[in-house]
Amino acid sequence: MQFQQLAYFVAVAEARHFTRAAEAVHVSQPSLSQQIRALEKELGAPLFSRARGNITLTDAGEALLPLALRILADADTARHEVLELAQLRSGRVRLGATPSLCTGLLPEVLRDFHDRHPGIRLFLEEGGSHDLVRGLARGALDLALVVLPLPSSSPALTTVELFQEDLVAVSAVTADPPPAPLHIADLRGQPLVMFRHGYDLRDLTLAACRAAGFEPTFTVEGGEMDAVLGFVRAGLGIGVVPSMVAARAGAELHVTPLARPGLRRTVALAHRSDVAPPRAARVLQQVILAAASRVH
Repeated sequence: MQFQQLAYFVAVAEARHFTRAAEAVHVSQPSLSQQIRALEKELGAPLFSRARGNITLTDAGEALLPLALRILADADTARHEVLELAQLRSGRVRLGATPSLCTGLLPEVLRDFHDRHPGIRLFLEEGGSHDLVRGLARGALDLALVVLPLPSSSPALTTVELFQEDLVAVSAVTADPPPAPLHIADLRGQPLVMFRHGYDLRDLTLAACRAAGFEPTFTVEGGEMDAVLGFVRAGLGIGVVPSMVAARAGAELHVTPLARPGLRRTVALAHRSDVAPPRAARVLQQVILAAASRVH
């Protein structure tokens, strides 16, 4: 059974006339009739009743018609999808991510995607989850890597949980390391280097300290990820960062795990529920999902 035979069968079924069907599919009437007879022979049943020149579907034809329409539609969809993928030689993807994920997860992901599709321009926006959600809502971003849970006031988003990650304490190797494992209560009175307002990590750390009954002491606050790590290396205080970032921070930092239950964050990939991401963004989404599956 060939796609061409099914297309000819559908054309006759819709026109109820062999000559008009042949004209519709741009083939000679004898060729179309020959292909229909070959299809009927393969299926072992007549598909059309040709009595008195009136073309009607037989029971076998009635049974085949919806299946043929579905097969041809699926084939057309597959053809367009493959063609679109093969033509990913230009375009853009607008991706948002928290700064820690820009430092930890994204470099290898974006390199992998760029190697496969060098013609696709990548636009990256760093920000806290709240800012990224607003970017998705106003259509400024196609995808965003965010930290769950999102605010209840967030617009309708589709989120896919990628992984959960522990937070750890980092300090300068030149300073006395904190006790290991480090309890949140051990941070009472300790100098902390803190991120700027809007960082998910800032909110997580402050909430944990307050749940332990104290307000943290900041030596420096307001930095981005690279600045915080630099201030910690300089000995200005302790930082609380994702384990992925700490693993990439180099030998100049001492990493201390947090005592159970510790602090964890849930990272997810989000896009607007009412708008399908463009093809290039969907391809990047698959690359991100594959990379996230290797995180833990």
